[in-house]
Formats: sequence, structure tokens, C-alpha cells
Amino acid sequence: MTAADSSPEHSSHSLRLILERFSTSVTRWTGGTSAFIVALAVIVVWAVTGPLFAFSDTWQLVINTGTTIVTFLMVFLIQRAQNKDSRAIHLKLNELVAAVKGASNRLIDAEDLTEDELELLHKFYAELVTLSKKDRHLAESHSVEEARGRHSAKRD
Repeated sequence: MTAADSSPEHSSHSLRLILERFSTSVTRWTGGTSAFIVALAVIVVWAVTGPLFAFSDTWQLVINTGTTIVTFLMVFLIQRAQNKDSRAIHLKLNELVAAVKGASNRLIDAEDLTEDELELLHKFYAELVTLSKKDRHLAESHSVEEARGRHSAKRD
């Protein structure tokens, strides 16, 4: 082990990496069928034990406390997953905007624009839609031949 491995920055980075992997695993698991089955089983067991505990306040408090804690933690996991997905999508879109000839680089990182700036851009693109409706029939679409030509151009 080197001095750099025992530094506070390394420890902090390692902890962040462990927590990120853990939260990613939990997020994937909780979004699956097995998590739903476990949650359903917990509710069924709780309901079946109701008569054993005479549907007491403590019996009700157990499920209320459990669901509150799970909900509290899930809010953060869901927000984390949405933030990560959103950032990845923005990066992919930024790559496309940057790569497409003729596309405005001003749209890269558009998510960081103010509401007023976004509204101005929205009006600009709405005007383009209005103009394109005047030029072409709305039901027109690109042809298969055009798609093949674009594909060939990219391949070459």
C-alpha cells in the first residue's frame, strides 16, 4: 500500500465508488419483478399476522414505519437514477449536435439555459414547424431511398 492509497482523497473516492455500485445494484434490483414479489410477500405476511396481534396499534405501526423508511430511501435512489440517466442522455444528444454538420452548437448543454432562453428557442423551432407546414404536406415523410442514401454516406 502506498501513501497515496491511504490518503483521505483515495478513501473518499473508494467510499464513493462502493456506494455508487451499491446504489446502482439496489436500483436495478428494486426495479425488477423479484423486488415486487418480496414487497408483496411482506404485505401478505403482515396482513396474515393481523389476527395474531389483534390488529393492534403496534402491528399497524410496524408496516407504517417500514414503508416510510423504504419510501424515504427510494426517493433518493430514484432521483439518483434519474439524474444519471438524464445526464447520459444529455451527453449523447450533445455528441449528436456536435457531430451533425449544420446543427447549432448553441444547443449543446441546452439543459443549462434559463427558462427565458429555452422559451426563445422553443419559439424559434415552433416557427420552423409553421414554415415547414406551409412548404410540405404534413403527411409527407422521408423516403426509404433517402434513408439508404444516408446510410451509405455514413458507411463510406
